[in-house]
Order: sequence, then C-alpha cells, then structure tokens
Amino acid sequence: MNSTTTPSPDVHLIDCTKPAHASAILDILNDAIVTSTALYDYVPRPPSAMASWFAAKRAGGFPVLGAADAQGRLLGFASWGTFRAFPAYKYTVEHSVYVHKDCRGRGLGAWLMRALIERAKAADIHAIVGCIDAANAGSIRLHQQLGFVHTGTMPQVGFKFGRWLDAAFYQLTLDTPRTPIDG
Repeated sequence: MNSTTTPSPDVHLIDCTKPAHASAILDILNDAIVTSTALYDYVPRPPSAMASWFAAKRAGGFPVLGAADAQGRLLGFASWGTFRAFPAYKYTVEHSVYVHKDCRGRGLGAWLMRALIERAKAADIHAIVGCIDAANAGSIRLHQQLGFVHTGTMPQVGFKFGRWLDAAFYQLTLDTPRTPIDG
C-alpha cells in the first residue's frame, strides 16, 4: 500500500480543520492520554486547548492530515510541529500519528504516515523525528517498517501509571531539500 492506496475503499485522506475536526482530534488525543503512554500527559485536554493547537499548526504551516470514512467520521490523524525552536533545525520536524481506538490494526497509521512523509518531501523537510514510548512495540514496528531508524533512548524521563517511562527517538532522513541554505 502506498500513500495513494487507501486501507479501505471507504476511507479517504483529508486536511483537517478546527471547525470540522477539533472535537474528533480531541477525543482521540484524550483517549491516548487516559489509556496509554503515547502521550506523557496526565489530564485530558479541554476543548479550548484545540484553538491554540490548531493556531500553532496554522502559524507554522504544519499539516494536519486525517483519515475519514464515507460518513466523514475522523478515524485518525497525523501532523508535525517544530522539533526545536532554533533556526538550524528548520529542516527537521517532530511528528505524531494517532488512530481512533476502534480503528487500530487496519493500516490507517501507516497510510497516514506515508501521506505525511510525502507532504514532508514537498515541504523540503530533511528529517522527521518521532518520540515513542519505548514500551510501545506497535508504534516502534510501524516506524521501522516505514524506514525510521532508532537514534537513541532517554531512560526514565517520564513517569506515568506508577512507573518510569523511557522515550525512544526514531528518525526518517529524506533526500530533501536539494539545496539547503543557512539562515
């Protein structure tokens, strides 16, 4: 399956917007917060948090791609943001991908990631970084299948659900931009 082949005939790629998708994205994020170590947050985010989340995406020119079914229901999303706020990191982004709890295991995460990688190439991104909880074997496997390589693990940097968490970093290096510049 490539970025144009959907995991199911009734699923299509969309560009998410705050008015149409903020609530669904919030539901997916909040489920990840309360049930997993995919996000190192403790408390579900309020609806008001989505205004600043979308504003930051818009201000940075960062995509928010979604997988929607034939009824328009958001099944998952992928995006990227600033890796570090220093000018020399301008060709590097940190991404995230989340799939609704009822839709996992259908290839949506890989499909969204392939589309996000194509967007990164078009935007002249050179490196895509993912920070994954080291115990999240499914996410690690997905990233490895997409060509991401393990670049390091920071042991015991998070604490959630009564245990220390290790943050593993995975990186995909692209052949873009063709002519990078300083400044």
